[in-house]
Amino acid sequence: MEKDAAIRFSDLNLGEEVIRAINEMGFEEPTPIQKLAIPPALEGRDIIGQAQTGTGKTASFGVPIIEKIFSGKRPQALVIEPTRELALQVSEELGALAKFKKCSVVTVYGGASIVEQMKALRHGTNIVVGTPGRIIDHLTRGTMSVANVSTVVLDEADEMLDMGFIADIEKILEMTPESRQTMLYSATMPPEILKIAKRHMRDPLKIAINVKDIVAPKIKQVFYEVLERDKPEVLRRLLDVESPERTLIFCHTKREVDDVAARLQKLGYNAGALHGDFTQSHREDMMGKFREGGIEILVATDVAGRGIDVENISHVINYSIPQNPEGYIHRIGRTGRAGRAGIAVTFVTPREYRQLQLIERIAKTKLSRQEIPTAAEVKKARQRQIKEDLSEIIEKGKHRAYMAVIRELAESADIEELGAAALSLAFGSMEIAELVKHQARPSVDRRMEQRGTGEKGMTRLFMTVGHKDKVQTAEILKAIASESGIPGHSVGKIDIMDHFTFFEVPSGIVEKVLTAMNRAVIRGRRVSVTKAKGLPASSKTYQKNYPKKKRQ
Repeated sequence: MEKDAAIRFSDLNLGEEVIRAINEMGFEEPTPIQKLAIPPALEGRDIIGQAQTGTGKTASFGVPIIEKIFSGKRPQALVIEPTRELALQVSEELGALAKFKKCSVVTVYGGASIVEQMKALRHGTNIVVGTPGRIIDHLTRGTMSVANVSTVVLDEADEMLDMGFIADIEKILEMTPESRQTMLYSATMPPEILKIAKRHMRDPLKIAINVKDIVAPKIKQVFYEVLERDKPEVLRRLLDVESPERTLIFCHTKREVDDVAARLQKLGYNAGALHGDFTQSHREDMMGKFREGGIEILVATDVAGRGIDVENISHVINYSIPQNPEGYIHRIGRTGRAGRAGIAVTFVTPREYRQLQLIERIAKTKLSRQEIPTAAEVKKARQRQIKEDLSEIIEKGKHRAYMAVIRELAESADIEELGAAALSLAFGSMEIAELVKHQARPSVDRRMEQRGTGEKGMTRLFMTVGHKDKVQTAEILKAIASESGIPGHSVGKIDIMDHFTFFEVPSGIVEKVLTAMNRAVIRGRRVSVTKAKGLPASSKTYQKNYPKKKRQ
């Protein structure tokens, strides 16, 4: 690798226009996949690259494509992407690489005006980047020709397999010239992908990037042993103590994504959700906000997360442990970009230790165990944040409108007393809620659920709304917090049954919650809330009275 380490883009036999564009984009030297793929791609070799987003693969196929483009109005290269987001991102990077050449890029994808895409194609283009379905639409309508295509790229091939696009890809490849160059990139190589390579590629050069090159050395990898029910509390503590710049949280299911995002929003975090049930416009809006800093925390499923290629993600949190080592590598590759430091956090329940060991063995990596932040550490972190916020307010002069009020109050009160009172007014309720919560729950690691009475310091309540009313955990949490005027994180475990729901609140505020919630309306119906019956979970009476619990 000593020889490879010294290679620069200027050593790859590239033209002046491409080198100039690369320099302007800030790339100093090729990544491992670029060093291995660009030279043979320039020679016209078919390539199978085992690599993923974040390894520099777009430039590894984009540079050879642009270098070989000649004048003309018909597409000479076709890049197939699984999602609209990736198609747009790849088009943007190809456009930057082609900045100083007479070379144009058109992006085609579903969910956008096909008429506008037709106009762009009629005007002429050198490179088409698109999703399989929309590419076939244009080919069927005759609004795009692939007769002159000399290079086809199948990007994120395993994701296209997962999304059911393999038949579309086969159809597209059959319509392109047999003499074409084909480059296939995939994070994993399932048998179906290898079959496509065998049928449609000619003596492909196989390039696999070593896992130690995929997992950036500056990514700090840690795990926390967490009970399933304690995950929301541990997540809150981590976010408070770490104060991450931009965070991506991965969950297994769409429901879990919704629940986690709703909890975070209720706690005052600037969070959003992303999964397959959202409309395309919502996905674009959410991605734009996350990329531009409009939201700081994005909660996503693996499928939705594959389209995320955003700089400056400081933390990736595996709220649910990845289901396979490849998934782990793919997730944490979202941080530690461009030589920056990053932190990858994984929550591991006691029964998931074997999965953790599998990930460490296959991914050839090691996660260090960390202790869950204490309540005292959280309080200290919040106090530090308050100081920083106050300093920013003073620096920007946002406080001056209140100066007259302060001067008047200062005539009858000590300035320190006055400042402390102002902080108490602004943050006191938060601190009190934290105190109640942590007195009730001295350690998330030692929590013991007690049916009827709830865990120590908590009281279990009964609510007349359940699964039959199509209610979700996030809705109930929101109703309890908004109606009772208490922080969402003060609410304990929520169990939704078929016809009713149990939830826990600190014992000291039970009467307040009962009074408030008996006025509440959820899903269009008024609910009734009472103290739950103090029966053990294993008793026959409990089973008789409260049957058919649906697991969350």
